[in-house]
Amino acid sequence: MQHLSIFPILIPLLCGALMLLPPFSKTLQRQRILSVIGTFALLISSAFLLHQVMMKGVHLYALGDWQPPFGIALVADPVSTLLVTLASFLGFAVMLYALNDHDKGGAYFHPLFMFQLMGINGAFLTGDIFNLFVFFEVLLIASYALLVHGGGKPRTQSALHYVILNLVGSSLFLFGLGIIYGTLGTLNMADLAVKVGSLQGENATLAKTGAALLLVVFGLKAAMLPMHFWLPRTYASATAPVAALFAIMTKVGIYSIFRVYVVIFGDHAGELANIATPWLWPLALLTITIGTIGVIASPGLKTLTANLVIVSSGSLLVCAAIHSAAATSAALYYLVHSTIASSALFLLADVIARQRGQAEDRFVRSRPFMQPKMIGFAFAICALAMIGMPPLSGFIGKIMILQSAHTTAESAWVWPLILVSSLAALVAFSRGGTTMFWRHNGNSNNDVNTAKPLEIIAIGLLLVALPLMVVFGGDITDYTQNAANYLHDFNASAYDLLPGVTS
Repeated sequence: MQHLSIFPILIPLLCGALMLLPPFSKTLQRQRILSVIGTFALLISSAFLLHQVMMKGVHLYALGDWQPPFGIALVADPVSTLLVTLASFLGFAVMLYALNDHDKGGAYFHPLFMFQLMGINGAFLTGDIFNLFVFFEVLLIASYALLVHGGGKPRTQSALHYVILNLVGSSLFLFGLGIIYGTLGTLNMADLAVKVGSLQGENATLAKTGAALLLVVFGLKAAMLPMHFWLPRTYASATAPVAALFAIMTKVGIYSIFRVYVVIFGDHAGELANIATPWLWPLALLTITIGTIGVIASPGLKTLTANLVIVSSGSLLVCAAIHSAAATSAALYYLVHSTIASSALFLLADVIARQRGQAEDRFVRSRPFMQPKMIGFAFAICALAMIGMPPLSGFIGKIMILQSAHTTAESAWVWPLILVSSLAALVAFSRGGTTMFWRHNGNSNNDVNTAKPLEIIAIGLLLVALPLMVVFGGDITDYTQNAANYLHDFNASAYDLLPGVTS
């Protein structure tokens, strides 16, 4: 299975391309069947790739057999395969939810969905910064169209802001790549990591400029303050399946920060060692702060979830700022948890909005739910997970982040903000939950659309994963620690990926 590393990119690419051709382009039903088959095959292949990396180690896939640093390289390592499996699982669950007529707002929902997964998986697997840019553009182009899926003025306005900001980000990305390539003569991540330590003087200054531009771009993708303001409105206005899939979009930016500023500009990088850390510390803490304020001020469940995504991004950026293997391990665990929990909450918010009539997901009085027990149970699980209370995975993730803050200064900043953000989430969910479940006007509407079996299955798949992350917490944390150790091991993450080059 030497070609297994390219399957997470190839499967959604082929499925998306086939949907644009007859006979799949003729009927929605055929596209649905192919989407379910494609996302399930993607999940199986990603899980198998993860298992292969666990058993046999890192796999370097050189397209066309052009060896690094000259060819296009895909790197299936413990970090990238974990995130690819997460994206594939998320894609399969969200696709099941979308099959209940959420895909009827546009003719190209299914191919765009597959191209989005292709871009996300490609960004996680690539071993080259230029191809990271390419996959960024693939997932962004698909996200532009998915964002306006279903039409409407709010979605169009949000899409316009989103497109403009990301076009600016893409331009800065190219400028940063040009500066780094002009300075070091390569864009292969492993090769950059080997060469960057020898830079001095003006060349080092130029490389710092390129690295700073990349941090701005990745910060935009990760919703890092002050580039976070696009996220709440964009996510809240998107359709439920799109918002749920977008839950992993900020994680692509977070992953890029870890990959670039640990592997390339890490402790070994000479004059450029840890150049992002002085910027990440204040920006990460401020991101948590502004996200917490947004959580308290959120008028509805979708906006609350979007602001919690910002809080989770800030928490992950704190781990990047701590810059240790323990913090990276905590970040990987918490990243998986927060992505699944926020995705489930976006889907649940859609079910809630449909059953509350004109009140939708806003925290105001409305008619009762048609399925109060099912919705109440799912809401409680999502709330406990997002707050970070036991016995769910959010508690373990936040404990790991707090424990990774070793020094007194780190603890003095990290502990209060993480705990206050959890308290704010508790207050927001308590306020919203009591209003939606206990304060009613009138009677329930029998004509309202109740949650259909596929929607319940999709939300259930995501919710079941949260307690399973606790049940298998020991194995998962062992894996994340090994993945973090690999990322911080310069010889493994750099020299071992360059055939013929020795340390």
